[in-house]
Amino acid sequence: MDLPDDTALTQDGLAPSAGSGRILLLACGALAREILDLKRTNGWDHLDLTCLPAILHIHPQRIPAAVRDAVEKHRASYDSIFVVYADCGTGGLLQQTCADLGVQMIEGPHCYAFFEGNERFADLAQTEITAFYLTDFLVRQFESFVWKPMGFDRHPELIPIMFGNYTKLVYQAQTDDRALTEKARACADRLGLAFERRLTGYGDLATTLAKL
Repeated sequence: MDLPDDTALTQDGLAPSAGSGRILLLACGALAREILDLKRTNGWDHLDLTCLPAILHIHPQRIPAAVRDAVEKHRASYDSIFVVYADCGTGGLLQQTCADLGVQMIEGPHCYAFFEGNERFADLAQTEITAFYLTDFLVRQFESFVWKPMGFDRHPELIPIMFGNYTKLVYQAQTDDRALTEKARACADRLGLAFERRLTGYGDLATTLAKL
């Protein structure tokens, strides 16, 4: 669920203002549903959310500039801005951008790591080098973010070439949803991979936002 643009509004639908104690979460659109759920569940009304398009993950080199533009757009309206992106394939450039801007970002190499818990993911990575990961968002958007961008809709013969070294698909479930689990299992079947489901919940995303 992507938010339509990077316009930020307070809980009451009003434009924010500096000095109000409000914090802006500048997030990847792939995390919108999870962040809104955490805000609602925990009553974090002091946190506003704006999202950049999730499709930027297909072009990670564009993420740092997009984050810079959004921070500069909203900086004057907030006491603090927190970037809810991990490195996400930027090769450290996003971290450097955030440091230059004086804003903090969530820790981790990608959302798979912080949903699992960064420390636990690092431990599992030693034995899961041949695993392909999906989150709730990617299961819902499998066609748009995996199947079509990789060309499998047009050239299914590419599947064994691109996934020949993978052995399993790990579905990191943020929610306990039977329909999503079955869809994730179908994704594994389409890629010719074994299937594993782990109910991670929101992992380090929840604990990090709680500190704000």
